[in-house]
Amino acid sequence: MEENVNRRDFLGMSLAAVAAVGAGATIFAMKKTWDPLPNVVSGGFTTVDISQIEKGELKTFEWRGQPVYVLKKDSGSEKIEGRDFEINGELYTVGLQVCTHLGCIPTYEKDKKEFLCACHGGQFNSSGVNKKGTPPTRPMEIPPFNIDGTKLVFGEEGDIYKQLTNKA
Repeated sequence: MEENVNRRDFLGMSLAAVAAVGAGATIFAMKKTWDPLPNVVSGGFTTVDISQIEKGELKTFEWRGQPVYVLKKDSGSEKIEGRDFEINGELYTVGLQVCTHLGCIPTYEKDKKEFLCACHGGQFNSSGVNKKGTPPTRPMEIPPFNIDGTKLVFGEEGDIYKQLTNKA
């Protein structure tokens, strides 16, 4: 009789051990599927050095597959609250270079200091604010960014970004 009880105990402990290993493997597999892929994590941030940009020059970078512009404004340019910011006394503006009307890519007209959308004639000033009477009903989006010295890190919400978008 005692031999049957020992066999039952052994079978019960074996079943419990197999169930515990199976549960652990299931939890590990579930966690692996929830974590973002390495290429997704690395694609979320783009760091650009803006120290080489000349006054009045616009540079376009790619962030998450979308064009992002950085414009270093000329000295004496008007600072647009909620759009422009200063780094080391220089005035900059950033934005997604995508028209808020239908998603076309506006081009920057340096001599007019404005963005012009070729699709439907949308116009934005040099800070990305839409002009009244043109199709876009709102300014170009400001991508999340953080300032690290003379570098901008797109994809990271910094203090200046929060101030510009009233998230502070």
